[in-house]
Amino acid sequence: MGEENCLPTVEESTEPPICAQRPANLDGTSTIPHPHSHSSPRSTDREHDSPPWLNRPHTLTATQVAEELGVDVHTGLGSEEAESRLRQYGPNKVKGAEGLSLWGILLRQVSNSLTLVLVITMGLSFGINDYIEGSVITAVIVLNIVVGFVQDYKAERTIMSLMKLTAPESKVLRNGNVEKIKAIGVVPGDVVHLNVGDIVPADIRLVDGLNAYTDEAMLTGESLPVEKTPALTFDDEELPTGDRTNLAYSGSKMTSGRCTGIVVATGMQSEVGKIAHMLRQSEAEKRILEKEKNMSPSGKFFSKALRKTWTSIKSILGLVGTPLQITLSKFALLLFALAILLAIIVFSTAKFKVGGEVLIYGICVAVAVIPESLIAVLTITIAVGGKAMAKSNVIIRVQSAIEAVGGVTNICSDKTGTLTQGRMISRKALVPGAGALVVHETTDPYNPRSGYVTLDDERIDTDDFTPNPLLKTFLRTIALCNLSTIEPAFDSSQTTDDEGPSKESKDRVAADDDASTQMSATLTRPTTASSDTRISSDVPWKAAGEPTEIALHVLAMRFNMGKSDVLTQRNITLAAEFPFDSTVKKMTVVYKDDESGQLDVHTKGATEYVLPCLKLSEGQKEKILQNAETMAQDGLRVLCIAHKTLPGDTDLTERQSIEHDLGYIGLVAIYDPPRQETAGAVRECQIAGITVHMLTGDHPGTAKAIAREVGILDSSAPNRPDDPAVMVAKDFDRMTDEQIDALPELPLVVARCSPSTKVKMVAALHRRKKFCVMTGDGVNDSPALKNADVGMAMGTGSDVAKDAAKMVLTDDNFASIVKAIEEGRRLFDNIQKFLMHLLISNIAQVILLLIGLSFKDSENHSVFPLSPIEILWANLITSSFLAIGLGLEESQSDSMFRPPHDMAIGVFTKELIVDKFIYGFFMGSLCLASFSIVAYVGPGSGNLGRACNEDWNDSCAVVYRARATTYATLTLLLLITAWEVKHFSRSLFNLYPNAKAPPGLSVFSTVWRNRFLFWAVTAGFSIMFPIIYIPIINRQVFKHGAIGWEWGVSFACVVVYISAIESWKAIKRRFGIGSGKNRVLSREDAEMRVGLPQNQVIEGREPRGEK
Repeated sequence: MGEENCLPTVEESTEPPICAQRPANLDGTSTIPHPHSHSSPRSTDREHDSPPWLNRPHTLTATQVAEELGVDVHTGLGSEEAESRLRQYGPNKVKGAEGLSLWGILLRQVSNSLTLVLVITMGLSFGINDYIEGSVITAVIVLNIVVGFVQDYKAERTIMSLMKLTAPESKVLRNGNVEKIKAIGVVPGDVVHLNVGDIVPADIRLVDGLNAYTDEAMLTGESLPVEKTPALTFDDEELPTGDRTNLAYSGSKMTSGRCTGIVVATGMQSEVGKIAHMLRQSEAEKRILEKEKNMSPSGKFFSKALRKTWTSIKSILGLVGTPLQITLSKFALLLFALAILLAIIVFSTAKFKVGGEVLIYGICVAVAVIPESLIAVLTITIAVGGKAMAKSNVIIRVQSAIEAVGGVTNICSDKTGTLTQGRMISRKALVPGAGALVVHETTDPYNPRSGYVTLDDERIDTDDFTPNPLLKTFLRTIALCNLSTIEPAFDSSQTTDDEGPSKESKDRVAADDDASTQMSATLTRPTTASSDTRISSDVPWKAAGEPTEIALHVLAMRFNMGKSDVLTQRNITLAAEFPFDSTVKKMTVVYKDDESGQLDVHTKGATEYVLPCLKLSEGQKEKILQNAETMAQDGLRVLCIAHKTLPGDTDLTERQSIEHDLGYIGLVAIYDPPRQETAGAVRECQIAGITVHMLTGDHPGTAKAIAREVGILDSSAPNRPDDPAVMVAKDFDRMTDEQIDALPELPLVVARCSPSTKVKMVAALHRRKKFCVMTGDGVNDSPALKNADVGMAMGTGSDVAKDAAKMVLTDDNFASIVKAIEEGRRLFDNIQKFLMHLLISNIAQVILLLIGLSFKDSENHSVFPLSPIEILWANLITSSFLAIGLGLEESQSDSMFRPPHDMAIGVFTKELIVDKFIYGFFMGSLCLASFSIVAYVGPGSGNLGRACNEDWNDSCAVVYRARATTYATLTLLLLITAWEVKHFSRSLFNLYPNAKAPPGLSVFSTVWRNRFLFWAVTAGFSIMFPIIYIPIINRQVFKHGAIGWEWGVSFACVVVYISAIESWKAIKRRFGIGSGKNRVLSREDAEMRVGLPQNQVIEGREPRGEK
C-alpha cells in the first residue's frame, strides 16, 4: 500500500470539503473492533515495567493498533485503566524551553576572559592605593557589562512555546461516553474525537474520518493542509513523517472534516516531544553520551563530573560562543599571561625588590598591554550593526551572531515562504484552440494586475485582449467552479475573513448531512471585487478560500472574468453543486441559463480523476496525460478543466451521470512561485563563495523545479531523474556518516525532510569544517536551528523556532539573508580595523614602557615615559571613539565578491598580526624618541628629577615636559592611524582607487567619508590641548606639564610615521604581501572564480562598485 497517484511528481490537491460527504468506508468490522472484542486492562500487568510504546503505528491497521494498546474503539478506556496508564506513561506534556533569567544574562556579560583580566587589574590598582586608576578600570568594567546586558536583554525572550503546542482540552471516549478532559491527561490507548478547529492532543493513529485535513506546517513543513487517510497502511517503516497520512500529530490543527483516532504517543514520545529532546542535546553531547554507554558506573560518574567542570570553566572564561568570542577570549588569556610576564620583567630589573615605585610601574606596564575598551567598542559596534540589520528585516536575538554570519560558507534554506512567496498562482494553462497561457513576474499572487501574461510566447494586454470562445469557456469554468473571494485590501466593505466559504460549507453540511449535491433556488453574489474596477497594480489584495481556488480565480480575473463579472454579465443561476471529495478528487457546479434554459456543467479536478469522465478517445486522453506529466515534472500541480451543456430538465441528483462524457477544455498548472528577488539573491551567494542548499518538506519534483528556477541547481544542465545533487530525505537518512563524508559534494536539494534530516545535514557540514546558516519556521526546524552556526527563524514561524534561532527574518525573505551576510562581512572587516588600531596602541605603549625602564631619576628609580592615567586616557577615551568610528566604516565595494574568510583563522590573520607589530614598532619608537629628545637634548637635558612618578616638584620640569610631548605624539599618531588602518595595503592618499578626485587629493574625501571617524579625530585632537595646558588637570591628574617648542618634535614624528607606514604599504603592494596582492575585485572577477555565466542581469540588484 501507499500513495496512489498516476502523477508521482505532483502533489495531490488538498482542497477542503465544500459540502457534506458520505462517510469514508473503512470496511466495517475489518478495521474497527467490535465492542468487547478486546479486553482493555492489558497494560495493567505491565504497569511497573518501563512503559511500552507502540513503534511505527503507520504500518499497522487501526484494528492492530487497538489490539496492541488493548482498547475497544467503541467504548474507549475505562476510568481506572486511564488513571493506571497516566501513572505509567506520565502526563501528556512536553518539557518546554527554559527561559533565560536576568542573572543568566548578567553572567553572560561577565563570563569572558577580558573582563576577568580587567577585574584582576582593578583589584591590584586598589590594592596599591591607586584609586584613580582603579576607579577608571571599574567604570570600564561597569560600562562593558551594562552595554552588553541592555543589548542582550532587549533581544532575549523568556518563552515556553513547546508547552503552548499542547491542546488545552480534548474530547476522548471513556466508559462508552465522550468526555472533555484536559489534554495533559490523555494517555496511550485513548480514543480521541476531532472536529474542525481542534488541536490534536497527541500522536494518534486514525480509525476513521470524513474529509479530514490537518495543518502540519509547523511540524513537517507542508505548506498546505494534509489530507488524512485512515484506511491506508504503509509498508515502509522509514516513511517520512509528512507522508504518514494515517497519523495525526500532536500540535497540528484540524482545518476541515472530522475524524477519530487512537492515541499512540504522548508527551516526550510524540513527534513534538522528540523535537524537544533533540533541542536539549548538541552534536558533541550526543557523541559523548554514545561513548559513555560502554563505561562502568564509576567511569560514567567521573566522566560526567569532568565534563561539567570543563564546561563550567569554558563558560566562565568565555571559551564558548561564536568564533570571534572564542578567539577574543583566548586572546585575552594570552594578554593576561603577557602582562604577568612583563610585570616579572619589570620586577627583575629591580632585582625583585618590589617596592611601591616598582609595583606601580609593573602594573602600569600590565595596563598598557590590555585593550580596556575592546569589549565596549565591540558591543557598541555590534549593536549598531544590529540596527542596520533590522532595517534589512533581520532581527538579532544573539548579538554576537552578527559577526558570525559574515563567515558563512553554506546556507540551508527552507523552500515555502522563504525562497518562494508562500502563495499559489496559476503559472500555465494549455487550452486547445486558444494556445498556451503563461503568467510571468508575479510579485503579489492575489493581485490580478501583478505581472504579465503571454499567449503562445507573445505578451498580451489582458485589459484589451478578447478571448476566443474556447478560452472564454475555460476562464468561465475556473471562475464559477470556485468558492474563493478576492478583493483589494483597502476595501473594508467587503467580507474577506475566512468565514466566507467555510461558513457556507458548514451551513450546507448542517442542512443536508448526506447530500452529494446541493440545489439552490436563489443566487448569493460572491464578495469578490469586480475586475472592471481597474485598481492599480500597486494596491495590495487579500483573498479568502482554498489556495488552489484562489490561484484559479486570480487567473480568470486577469481577463476581467472573475466570478462576480461572469454572474453580472450572464443571467445564470446556480442549479447544483458537487463538492470536492477526497475519493473523486474533483468539483463540479451546474449553472442554469435563465434565458435559454440549458444547463452548463463546469468541472475541475486532478487530471487522473477527470480523464475517465471525458468524452475522448484513449489516444487523446494519453496525449493529455503526457502534457500533464510534462508540467508536473516542472514542479507544477496540474488540474484538468472540463465543461458540457445539458437540457434544462436533466435530473441533477446523480453525480456520476452529470460528470459523464464531459468536454475537455484544458489543463491549468499552479505552483508556489519563487520570490522575484530570490534568483538574484542565490546568485549573489554563489558569487560570494556561498553554497545554497534547499531542505524542504515538499515533494522532490516540486523542490527540484524551484531549485532550478532560482539557480540552486544549474537550469542549463539536463534535467536528469538521477541527479546526485537532489536526494530524498529517507535516502539521505539511511546513509552513515562515513558514506555522507565520502560524497564528493553534499546534495543541494533534499526533499521530504524530517527534523533529523536537517540536523544530519548540519552535522555533515560541520565535519567538512563548513560554517552554515539554517533557516526554518516550524517546530520541526528548531533542532537544526539550534545546532547550526547561525539559525535564522522566520518572522511568521513558530515561537519555538524563534527561541532556537539566533536571528529572525521579519519578512521571511531569502534575500534578507544575503543582506545579513553582507552586513556580517562589513562588521568582520571593521572588527579587524579597530582591533588593529587598539593593539597598535598597546604594542607601542609596551615598547615605550619596557625600554623606558632605562630612564632613571636621581634616586635610580625608573621614570614613567607615560603616566598610568595617560595610558588609560589614550586607551579608553582617545582610542575608543576612533575604534567606534572604524566599526562604523561602510562595506567595502568588493566584500561580496570574495570568498568567505577562514573561520579557523578568524580575525587574527597573518597580515593583521604582522602589521600591528610593524605599526606598533614605528609608533613606540617615535614615542620613545620624542621622550628622549625632550629629556636628553632640550633645555635642562638629563635632569630627570626625583619622585616624579608620584607628584609634581620643582625637579620634575623636564620629565613633565617630556611626558607631555610623548603623550601628544602618541595621541597624534593614534589619530593618523585611525585613517591609515581603513585599508591594510592601500595608500591613505589613494584609498578609493575608483574615486574621481585628482591623484593624491582623494585624501580629503577619504577623511570626510566617515563622518563619525572624522569628528572623533577632530575631538581627539582638540581635547589634547586642555589636557596639556589646564594647570590642575595636567600636573595633578595626568602628571605632565605645558609644552612649547616640543610640538615641533611631535609633528615631526607624525611626518616620519606617515612616511614609514606608506612605505610599508607600498612594499606590500609591490611584492603582493597580504591584501597587497588584491586589486579591487569586480563582479566579473567573482563570476569567473566560481564558474558562473557573466553579464547576467540580476533582478532587484544594482551593480556594486565604488561609491
